[in-house]
Amino acid sequence: MSDSAALHEHANRLAVEGGQPVRTTSLPWELPGAHWIGDEELELVSRVIRARSPFRFYGPDLQHMVDNLEQEWCTAFGHKHALGVSSGTAALSIAMAALEIGPGDEVLVPGYLWVSCVSAVVRAGAIPRLVDIDDCFTLDPADVERKIGPHTRAVLMVHMSGAPGRVAEVARICRERGVSLIEDCAQTAGASQDGKAVGTFGDIGIFSFQLNKNMTSGDGGMVVTERDDLYRRIVALHDLGYPRTAQGRLDTSDVECQLWGVGARMSELTGAMCLAQMRKLPLITHAMRSAKWQIRAAVEDLPGLTLRTIPDPKGDTGPFLLMVLKDADTANRFVAALRAEGIAGPPGSLACLTMREWGMHWYSNIPSLVNKRSNSRDGAPWSLPSNAFATDYDYGIGALPRCDDLQDRGALLTIASTLTPDDVSDIITAIRKVARVILA
Repeated sequence: MSDSAALHEHANRLAVEGGQPVRTTSLPWELPGAHWIGDEELELVSRVIRARSPFRFYGPDLQHMVDNLEQEWCTAFGHKHALGVSSGTAALSIAMAALEIGPGDEVLVPGYLWVSCVSAVVRAGAIPRLVDIDDCFTLDPADVERKIGPHTRAVLMVHMSGAPGRVAEVARICRERGVSLIEDCAQTAGASQDGKAVGTFGDIGIFSFQLNKNMTSGDGGMVVTERDDLYRRIVALHDLGYPRTAQGRLDTSDVECQLWGVGARMSELTGAMCLAQMRKLPLITHAMRSAKWQIRAAVEDLPGLTLRTIPDPKGDTGPFLLMVLKDADTANRFVAALRAEGIAGPPGSLACLTMREWGMHWYSNIPSLVNKRSNSRDGAPWSLPSNAFATDYDYGIGALPRCDDLQDRGALLTIASTLTPDDVSDIITAIRKVARVILA
């Protein structure tokens, strides 16, 4: 064998088998909005600091950062009402309370979600009921329809991994069956379907601005609704249980709004960060979506590799590429081989994973759910007489066959918001190189 032929064979042999890797430098961190933090955020935050007015409702020189964020959010995405809050987790609890969900109720949740989704239901005193997912990796409308029952108060549609699934169909089912729809848009800020923004399909939508999200302020969130009655409750609940006067003081006079708040107000410092990031959101999502769909187009013909179904590619925000292999062993070998080819982030990054490694994004990996744990000595909500209807509900692996199957066979690649053309090319080359051997 000639030297050039030997070099060619070495370069094309998988790196896990001793070949030359496609790349030797890390991919960027997967944190979408964080890469775009710059002078704009610094300027707005500095204004708040110089004004010495970090509380949103009053101060010596209020800068109205949260007010402006809410107004611009409504203008950009077509919401009637938007309210900045301290986190997406708080936003979920506020949504539950705004809809008066409590003991005796159940909320339908998908098996592919985040722990905060289940936590909000349980802390409301209600029962989470698991629903299977479909090839969009979101709620399966058919299973939603099957599982809506006499105790169902709401459905939680979680727009996982950057793109909505069959949300219009789920919304139709909820309207016809008379149950509320909450949209968890934590991972899909800036997403839409058929020109309609996420968060506008249901009764309440929530967003997160935590570090991993499309736009970030470190922590922070948003609650949106088109209903005036819900908005008034949401405002009171996110604060101390009461609305505020024009001067920013608590107003206890309205007998319809004397509630128990959770103190989840967004500060002006957070609002300033969010406002600057929101103005960049179209650029951030465009960068991820463009890179992701270049990769998809280049690998979608590979035998043995199935890509997640996305009903409206234009409405995808792009932070994740989800792939499904023929079985769990193949998924493990596929991901290990990709990592060896250099398709990995810096230490601590979660750039390339099997879905089995995706932790509490899967129902069966949430110990508090599987074991029906409680924050209180009485074991609530599981032990409450009004929740006896759920005695036989099982949350262990095996409860959702399609969900378990996709977890077993799935692989995930995060799409950073700063991928270069060379990065995209390397990802494509590595996937095709690994598929030639692993999926043959």
